[in-house]
Amino acid sequence: MARILIAECKQEVSTFNPHLSGYDDFAVRQGEDLLRYHRTVKNEIGGAVEVFGREGVEIVPAYSAFFITSGGTLAEPDWQRIASEFIDSIRRASRDGELDGVYFCMHGAMASEQQPDPEGWLLAETRKLLGERIPIVVSLDLHGILTDQIVRHSDAIVAYHTYPHVDFFQTGQRAAKLLLRIVSGEVRPVTAKVAIPALVRGDELITASGKFGEAIQIAQDIENEPPGLSAGMFIGNPFTDVPDLRSYSFVVTDGDAELAAREAERIATNFWSHHATMQVPLVSLEEMSSQLLAGVSGTVALVDAADATSSGASGDSNAVLTELVRAGYRGRTLAPIVDEPAVRAAFSAGIGATIETTLGGTLDPDRFRPLPITTRVRLLADGDFRSESFGELWHAGRTAVLETGPLTIVVSSRAVNLYDRSFFLAHGQDPRSFDAVVVKSPHCQPHMYAQWCSRMILIDAPGSSSANLPYLGHTRCPRPIFPLDAVVPFSPHAELHHRPANRR
Repeated sequence: MARILIAECKQEVSTFNPHLSGYDDFAVRQGEDLLRYHRTVKNEIGGAVEVFGREGVEIVPAYSAFFITSGGTLAEPDWQRIASEFIDSIRRASRDGELDGVYFCMHGAMASEQQPDPEGWLLAETRKLLGERIPIVVSLDLHGILTDQIVRHSDAIVAYHTYPHVDFFQTGQRAAKLLLRIVSGEVRPVTAKVAIPALVRGDELITASGKFGEAIQIAQDIENEPPGLSAGMFIGNPFTDVPDLRSYSFVVTDGDAELAAREAERIATNFWSHHATMQVPLVSLEEMSSQLLAGVSGTVALVDAADATSSGASGDSNAVLTELVRAGYRGRTLAPIVDEPAVRAAFSAGIGATIETTLGGTLDPDRFRPLPITTRVRLLADGDFRSESFGELWHAGRTAVLETGPLTIVVSSRAVNLYDRSFFLAHGQDPRSFDAVVVKSPHCQPHMYAQWCSRMILIDAPGSSSANLPYLGHTRCPRPIFPLDAVVPFSPHAELHHRPANRR
C-alpha cells in the first residue's frame, strides 16, 4: 500500500495592497482535521483524497494553511510561523514511517515581506528533509507564478484548466492520479516551461469563450494523449509584483524532453498571438454614473475589480459608493465593503438603531477617503458562512447590514472572497432585488451575475487589483513586459527540468 503525504499552503496576494496579511487570515488544520474538512468541500485536496481512497492509499495528512481570503503581502513573522509549522509537520510525518510520495496543494502567487517565492521555498525545504527520490506532485492555480524553484523541486505540476475556476476537485484528481503513476514507476516525468513577457486581464481569459481557451484546449489535448502527463498555462497574478512575474506555458511528458519543449512552445505561441486582446475596456466612475442616470432596466452589475478581495485587494474601497452619492443616483444599490470600525459601531448601537459613521479607507487610506454616512442598522451577524460555489467555510468576522437611503451595504470586519454571491445571500440580501449591485470580482461564474444582469459596467476605479495595470506601478517584475512597455519582443524558448529517475 502506497503511503502518500498531503499538505497545503495557499494564498494569493496583491503586493500593491498596503495592508499586510497575517497568520489569522489563514484557516490552519493539521492531521485528521485536515481530512475531515476537505472531505466536505469540492476542492483540490477533496479530489485527491477521493482518488487515494479509491486506490487504497494510506493518506498521511500533514498540514494545511488555507487562506480565508487573499490579501496584501504576508507579514514576515507570520510567514515564518506558517513555514515553520508546515516543515515541522513534514518532519514529523517522515519520522512516523517511510513515505512513497507527496501531494502539495498550493496557489503560486504568495509573497511575504522578504520571501518572493514561498511555495518554491517550501518545496526546497521539503526536499532537504525527504531527499531527491521521493516524488512530489504540486497542484497550482493558473494565476500562480511558475518559478524555477517550484519546477526544480517537484516531479510534476498540475494546474487549473478553467477560468473562472470550476475544476478545483478535478485538478486534485489529476494530480493524485499522476502522482500514483510516478510512485509505481509507470512514468518518468520531464517538464518544459516557457516564460512569456505578458500580464493579462479581461474577458478573453474566460476559458469557455475567450481566446485563452485555445491555449488551454491545446494543453488538454496534450495531457490526454500519451506521452503527455500534464500541461497548461499560468497567466500569473499581475498584482503580485515579484521577480518571476510573467505568464508561463508548461508541458510534462513521460520521458520525452523534445516533445515537452516543442509543445510548451506551441502553447506559448498560441497565447502570444492573442495577448494584445487580453485587456479590459474600462469606463471612468463618472461615465458609470452617467450610464446609470440615463436609465437602465433590470439589475446593473457595477464591476469594481480594482478592489477584488479574491485577487488580494483590501476590500475597503468606497470609490463606487462615493460616486453614486455624488451623482445622486436613487436606484436601490447593494454593495460590499470591509470596515471593522463601522461594524463595531453597528454592534454597539444594535439592530434598528441609526448611527453616524464612516465607510471605507480603513485599510488602504492612501487610495480611499472615509465616506461619512448616517445609516440604519438592519442586520448583525457573526460572518461565518459557506460558499455557494464549492462549500468552503468562510469567516468575514462580525458583519453588519446598513441601510442609508437607496444604499444597502454589507459591511464585514475582514475581507472574504467575493467571486460568488454567498456573502450577500448569507446576510439576507438577494442581488436580483436591486437596481445595481457592486461586484468586487473580475470574473464570476456566469450564472452569478452575467447571465441575468442587464448590463456589466467595468469600472476604472482606484485599487490594488486594478485591471489598469500601468496604474499600479510595478517595480520588481522583468521588463519589458506587456502592457507596461510599448515594445515587447518575444520568441518562445523552452527550459527543461528533469528529476532523478531512480526511486526508493
